[in-house]
Amino acid sequence: MKRTRPKLHKISEEMKAWSAALVEEVAGWPQVKLRPMFGFLGAYRGSMIFAALPRTRTMDPPNSVAFKLLMANKRLRAKAQSDKRIHFADMAQGSWLTFAMSSDADVNPVLEWLGRAYEVASPQQKKK
Repeated sequence: MKRTRPKLHKISEEMKAWSAALVEEVAGWPQVKLRPMFGFLGAYRGSMIFAALPRTRTMDPPNSVAFKLLMANKRLRAKAQSDKRIHFADMAQGSWLTFAMSSDADVNPVLEWLGRAYEVASPQQKKK
């Protein structure tokens, strides 16, 4: 069965500024490497990708940041489901979520979710 690609949108000027702030913060986290991928910067903790930060493209919904909660517990998943700004984007069972940003006030909540994604991408999480 052929995978369906997510719809990609051109990045807005507003999103460029938000994404630059997110990249600056995430790049300073321990064990994080940023790699270009399809109009995004993939954020990896070791060998595990935990986020896709927009560079020239965004996913659905537009002005969103994508992250993974692959090894997350049920409580964390429930918290994500209750946040109206978060959308589940299956992407062929990849467990990607997107956070739709609408203002500067969303930068800190996105960083909190990226921090959670970073934590569950820990090598120690894989062993549990």
